[in-house]
Amino acid sequence: MMKAVNTIRIQKGRADEVIARFAKAKSVHTFAGFIFMEVLRKENTEEYDELQICTTWEDHASFEAWRESRAAEKAHTQQNNPSQKQENSPILGAELTTFEICVQHHPAEK
Repeated sequence: MMKAVNTIRIQKGRADEVIARFAKAKSVHTFAGFIFMEVLRKENTEEYDELQICTTWEDHASFEAWRESRAAEKAHTQQNNPSQKQENSPILGAELTTFEICVQHHPAEK
């Protein structure tokens, strides 16, 4: 298994706007190899808010297939709507990191 973590820096006080985008399940939730998603808000930040969008996948191939499908979708959308920009976007920047899951513990059976 593997986990992908997209760390997003957001203008202070505007994190709820970005969190709302993840409130409803989207196409990633039906993609082959997807296991689950978590949206984490970093606590006690001063300069900007920070979210981590964490997705867990069966393997790297499933994650890469999803990323390629997203890239094609975005390119198609931009081609059909070249003037579509995110004006007044609260997002300051983002960084994607991937991890191999080596050990995972679940609650013990009673």
